[in-house]
Amino acid sequence: MSPDAPTTEAPLFEARDLVKRFRSRGTVVQAVNGVSLRIPRGRTVGLVGESGSGKSTVARLALRLLDPTSGQVTFDGVDLLRASRGQMQALRRRMQIVFQDPLGSLNPRMRVLDAVGEPLAVHRIAKGSARVDRVVELLERVGLRSSDLYRFSHQFSGGQAQRIGIARALATDPDLIVCDEAVSALDVSVQAQMLNLLKRLQSELGLSYLFIAHDLNVVRYMADEVCVMYLGQIVERGDGDTLFADPRHPYTGMLVSALPEFAPERADGRARRAVPRGEPASPSSPPPGCRFHPRCPKAMQRCREEAPALHGVADGRAAACHLFDAGREASAR
Repeated sequence: MSPDAPTTEAPLFEARDLVKRFRSRGTVVQAVNGVSLRIPRGRTVGLVGESGSGKSTVARLALRLLDPTSGQVTFDGVDLLRASRGQMQALRRRMQIVFQDPLGSLNPRMRVLDAVGEPLAVHRIAKGSARVDRVVELLERVGLRSSDLYRFSHQFSGGQAQRIGIARALATDPDLIVCDEAVSALDVSVQAQMLNLLKRLQSELGLSYLFIAHDLNVVRYMADEVCVMYLGQIVERGDGDTLFADPRHPYTGMLVSALPEFAPERADGRARRAVPRGEPASPSSPPPGCRFHPRCPKAMQRCREEAPALHGVADGRAAACHLFDAGREASAR
């Protein structure tokens, strides 16, 4: 199905108005503030933003590794926040994660057979020779060999270790895999191999991905829809190609301008994009109004006082920016 094809099918995963606050030494840190997203079956939603924007917290909320301060999370129609322990045990088979650090995510005392086979034992899927056969099948599916069964993680390269992590995530036949910066620690050539592997697995197994990264080119390659996060909020969402070709939110424009092929010094004469000033504010003390306004070259007085809502702007996209509120009000008149 085309990424632009309309569908009325219920999403596999949906989060609504997720809020997560942490308390640290008497200070409240607003890690996630009002995030909503939907992941259709067999599709990829990318989540991109600078470090500290709340991407990994959203990932953990999606899998209920953390409980939100408020909001709703549903998986295949089941409210995860109201699910019993038994329901969550069954649902966890269908939701897995691939971590950023391939070697750090593997127990150095476990051989590959035990690392990949552990989910099979936990969920009572296979044991004995059936477990060994299943692990061999998983290793071969991700490009490793049966002779790797009894090796330890330190005996593998970073790319090979990440293949083990992907095999482990596949062990329970999941429907959704969260890739939390799953390729950022790898060399560029190895990144390409991992991305192609993930795409192939999606095609073969019908997987859905929540793909988190700070590299826009990686997200553009992988995702059907891209959500841009800034200081715990989604500031723009839309089809990847359209969003990159014509970013609507000033923050998205900043990220796109940082890419070499979209740099402000382009020789083809395209208009230079204004580059924001300074660094992101702390999540423990976000600025009033639009959280991006202290860095935004287009900020108005309204931006300093009123937080913009995420609403449709064009081409099925949405942006949280008062510039488009003003435009819509003008067209209405």
